[in-house]
Amino acid sequence: MQWQAIVDFDGTISLDDTTDRILERFAAPGWETIEAEWVAGRIGSRECMERQIALLRVSPDILDTFVDSFEIDWGFAFLVRVCQRHAVPVTVVSDGLDRTIHSVLRRTGLAGLPVIANHLESAGGDRWRLTSPHASRDGSCVSGTCKCNVAQGLGRPATILVGDGRSDFCLAERADLVFAKKGLIAHCRATGIEHHPFAQLADAARLLDEMLTGTMPAIASHHLKDMIDG
Repeated sequence: MQWQAIVDFDGTISLDDTTDRILERFAAPGWETIEAEWVAGRIGSRECMERQIALLRVSPDILDTFVDSFEIDWGFAFLVRVCQRHAVPVTVVSDGLDRTIHSVLRRTGLAGLPVIANHLESAGGDRWRLTSPHASRDGSCVSGTCKCNVAQGLGRPATILVGDGRSDFCLAERADLVFAKKGLIAHCRATGIEHHPFAQLADAARLLDEMLTGTMPAIASHHLKDMIDG
């Protein structure tokens, strides 16, 4: 089976939501009000982040120094090794900021991994703008990064999702194997999505290794079961 792995960044690879930490430290007043609109469902994450990023007031060098302090779950390196051993390509797919993700991955020695996320761009001085090159073109998804479209575009028939929150909800319904933590666990339980809960990525990596070596059967989605049976 040709698997592909999509791994979320904020709260999954990183220990915290890195975008929230940046906004808390460097955004002008008003970003919390925009956040509340998103939490209430009045706006999508794409609009939310565009408006919030416009409030950032920080020079690029200070921002990059701040990002250097972010901690990650070091089990991610183990997860990547497991996937590489089984010829499963890993893509970091996030509704967060590409600049942050690339910086963290460089520091952890995993800079070669493909990253799909919103694009954070300096607008000169201490100002910033956000673009979303991986948003849904037909408006069916209000996220900055449509993970379902990304999964389809990667081209392999079976998808492993590793995630933790709202940006993963849609793909969790379509993925063939779901590893979930935090809010994604609650969503999967509420909607009846088969999933494997985890607290640390090393635990997810060990379980995935067992599944891919055949010592433990993977839970397949109905779509994948149809492909296997038919």
